[in-house]
Amino acid sequence: MNWQVELLQSFLLASSALFSIVNPMGGALIFAQVTGDRTHAERILLARRVGTYSALVMLISLWMGAYVLAFFGITLPALRIAGGLVVAVSGWRLLTAPEHMDEVKQAQAGHAMNADEVAFFPLTLPLTTGPGTISVAIALGANRPSEPGAFIGFVVGSSLAAIAIAAVVWFAYSSADWITRLLGEPRIRIIARLAAFILLCVGVQITLNGVLDALRAAGLGAALR
Repeated sequence: MNWQVELLQSFLLASSALFSIVNPMGGALIFAQVTGDRTHAERILLARRVGTYSALVMLISLWMGAYVLAFFGITLPALRIAGGLVVAVSGWRLLTAPEHMDEVKQAQAGHAMNADEVAFFPLTLPLTTGPGTISVAIALGANRPSEPGAFIGFVVGSSLAAIAIAAVVWFAYSSADWITRLLGEPRIRIIARLAAFILLCVGVQITLNGVLDALRAAGLGAALR
């Protein structure tokens, strides 16, 4: 049952963190605005491609990002501390000024809307899965357990979370007009702030795990038990 518990915990942790930083509902607002001159069929196709590309970006960041950083000699505790701080700062910024973050995304997305291939850039990067999402995914991947059974549960749970968030992006962007009419911008802002608070808590937890790992590596593990 150990790997099953780890799978559930990893899925809940990764999905809450990724949902908070990706913010599909807020992204749907921007998607509806920057693709307003396209037909409904074109927007459905773009939404499907953005969902697929978003899944790839998150999965690659989850499982390759930590190894790339390790190639440069960055230890796992240092990566967890730095990644957790990045996640916490991202959550704090989203919590205190989500409107500003959405304005930045919209400005970045608007510059290239006349390009032939807009599904990956700018609709996936940086509109949906920008540097903040990549940082969060790398930090989550660096938080993987070392025990074989728990590791399997972590891999499956985190991967399913990334795919689930990408599916939510696909649905939200495909239904962007309906969602914006149903919820309205004020309610979407409230959802974004609640998600940002969860992201802040996740960042603090990842940082705490990194600090504890560093203390154990320094020979203080017995005192922490």
